[in-house]
Amino acid sequence: MHGFGGMGFGMGWWWIIGIILVAAIIWGIVRPPGQNNNLNNTTNQKSPLDMLKERYARGEIDKDEFEQRKKDLM
Repeated sequence: MHGFGGMGFGMGWWWIIGIILVAAIIWGIVRPPGQNNNLNNTTNQKSPLDMLKERYARGEIDKDEFEQRKKDLM
């Protein structure tokens, strides 16, 4: 009959804090790499040819323009 001020209530808080700490550590290890802004962004940059292919795939340019720009890049 310790009530809310007894050891059982305090132990419950440490258990919750431990779970949150473990979850934070796991999240820090497995989070998606795109969320870290401190990484060097040169690895994420696309080549001009890749960007051209994406524009063609989205329909922003037609085949003739794609071929001409591709030839200009090569």
